[in-house]
Amino acid sequence: MTRFTWLDYGVFVGYLAASVLVGVLFVREQRTIKDYFLAGRSMGFVVVAISVIAALFSGISYLGAPSEVYAHDISFILILASFFIGTPITTVVFLPFFYRAKFYTAYHYLEERFSVGVRTLASAMFITRVLLWLALATYAPALALEQVTGIPLWVTILTTGVLTTFYTTLGGMKAVIWTDVMQFVVLVGGQIVILFTAIGKVPGGLAEVYQIGLEGGKFTVNFSIDPTVRVTLWGLILGGAFMNMVQLATDQVSVQRYMTATSLKAAQRSLWLKLVVGIPITSIFYLSGVVLYAFYQTHGDPLAGGRITKADQILPYFVVNELPIGLPGVLIAAIYAASMSTISAGINALTTATLVDFYQRLWRPNPEPRRQLRLAKYLTLFYGVVVLVLAFIVDKLGTLLEASNTAIGLVGGPLLGLFMLGMLSRRANAKGAVIGWGTGVAVLLPVCFMTKVSFLWFAVIGCLTTMGVGQVVSLFTAPPEAKQLDGLTFATRYVHEE
Repeated sequence: MTRFTWLDYGVFVGYLAASVLVGVLFVREQRTIKDYFLAGRSMGFVVVAISVIAALFSGISYLGAPSEVYAHDISFILILASFFIGTPITTVVFLPFFYRAKFYTAYHYLEERFSVGVRTLASAMFITRVLLWLALATYAPALALEQVTGIPLWVTILTTGVLTTFYTTLGGMKAVIWTDVMQFVVLVGGQIVILFTAIGKVPGGLAEVYQIGLEGGKFTVNFSIDPTVRVTLWGLILGGAFMNMVQLATDQVSVQRYMTATSLKAAQRSLWLKLVVGIPITSIFYLSGVVLYAFYQTHGDPLAGGRITKADQILPYFVVNELPIGLPGVLIAAIYAASMSTISAGINALTTATLVDFYQRLWRPNPEPRRQLRLAKYLTLFYGVVVLVLAFIVDKLGTLLEASNTAIGLVGGPLLGLFMLGMLSRRANAKGAVIGWGTGVAVLLPVCFMTKVSFLWFAVIGCLTTMGVGQVVSLFTAPPEAKQLDGLTFATRYVHEE
């Protein structure tokens, strides 16, 4: 029987109200599209770093990381090693190109390097992937709250989506970033409380947690080179590096945050800080899975006992049944914090891509500023509604962690290939890019749905296929014009001046 008291409800509702209040506070500062989408390029590197972590570390991660360890083992924590590959490449190779002309979207680069068609294609792929990702991020806290309070799933989905869309529409990027900071504090603080509370309730403490985890096979690592094995060391490091770059280097959700920084150097510092801060924080979430496993081995497994139906529910089940009155409200708010950060960041990025890459580029090149701002708010509302609709169907995609990474690899792998082809090859042209991307998708679809290849390899396969085919096709077609190379490949790049 779960325990969610009126005090817990009060804490939870108070947190939601505070998030909305942040959006209201910044509504008067949104005078231009630059203010609405890029926070006037006025944010410091610490705030940007925290915002990137909060935006990418969604409720999917909050629930999915502990449940992955609970159901399988802790080997997924080794994906942290991939951060040491993805972050430097993004910082040194990708970021200077985006700052060259202070683009609003990452996909503007692809127009200058290839063509407007490639830009439009890439932006459309981003929109497709992020809509699915946001639907998952909306579903995750709804699943948690249904389990611990009995509130119907649909009520929670509507509440999350409506409130997040509301404050994002009102306050734009500045509201998104500052709510990210607030939500980051709640998210990390909440997980630390869970970790130490669970350790304290295991007889024998941390030593016993380790022993139980060892006996339960939670510390095993698979070194197989077989790509059909679900999780291996090589899949986590190599596949993880490509997935990491998809999110850091080609995802408008992240790139838009870098663009809010005061300078390129500030944006690069934010990425290095994200690496330093993100490693221990992510580790805590995976370690929590071991601790929860040990706790329930000594207190009765709720999954085996039928008290919960999915491993993804293990964290909220512990929160509401084992923490003192008041703390469950804080911790469920933390789950919402992670998801609301992601949803707000995502719909803001979707709006930016739609307005800049489609409306301004294809229909109305120089719209009146007030009209742009009004349309941006309408689009934010529209995407909020779309995400809500999709959130009701994503439960059919498997565990939260696996579904999220599958979406990243399937759509993001070929997209990453487009960027890397443009930046690393001086011979690549628009025709090669499009055919390479099409081949990457064509190869990846049957790999995803008709083979047993692990989801960790999807981004690698999509990216390398796109690059390889794109380069070969380019060699047999007309070379790119000089203006498509000047400052736009790694070999012809400019030294950026602040």
